[in-house]
Amino acid sequence: MTQPTDIRRVRGHKPRLLDLFCCQGGAAKGYDDAGFDVTGVDIVPQPRYPFAFVQADAIAFVLAHGSGFDFIHASPPCQHDTACQRIQGNPHPDLIAPTRAALETTGRPWVMENVGGAAPKLRDPVMLCGPMFHLATYRHRFFETGGWTLTQPDHPAHLVPQAKMGRPVPPGHYGQFVGNFSGVDLARRVMRVPWMNRDGIRECIPPAYAHHIGAAALTHLATARMGVAA
Repeated sequence: MTQPTDIRRVRGHKPRLLDLFCCQGGAAKGYDDAGFDVTGVDIVPQPRYPFAFVQADAIAFVLAHGSGFDFIHASPPCQHDTACQRIQGNPHPDLIAPTRAALETTGRPWVMENVGGAAPKLRDPVMLCGPMFHLATYRHRFFETGGWTLTQPDHPAHLVPQAKMGRPVPPGHYGQFVGNFSGVDLARRVMRVPWMNRDGIRECIPPAYAHHIGAAALTHLATARMGVAA
């Protein structure tokens, strides 16, 4: 297992963010752009992950080390609540409740992300969508927060037609970029993830979403520090 770097917070340095179930680092890039020092954790190797990485079980890691970070992001696997996986009858574990329970032990503010199929299991989630950030894909993702609150942005109307799943994206359409989609180079440009391959793109959070969350989280952390200082 790759060993983590020292996870103690150091005054004057960037706030430290723990990125659980990190995959290839879409969320990580957004948090880095927002101003966090990011460490990713995943149970499988992630050679494309662009920041510090620890190969470990995410829930076990956050139970052991989560309190040493300033903010925690978790994206438990979505396959259990993905329509195409249910249609194919593929079994996958439901890790939303165990992840939440582990996050709540840390005493740190956190956010947990998942797909629309999981939204009923999330507590008061905020939904983010590509056009909120001028991205040419809809890709709804839902975010539950703990220890802080995130404001729901206005949701633009879906006025642009969407290409059919797995098909090339015609001019004037938005791509879905899920499953065995065509157009990896286009997807990289649309979601601003030039380092990813198809496997990473079809599951990733666009960095713009995490940048939005990260900016709000930094405001929360700064306000909390001011409250402690007062």
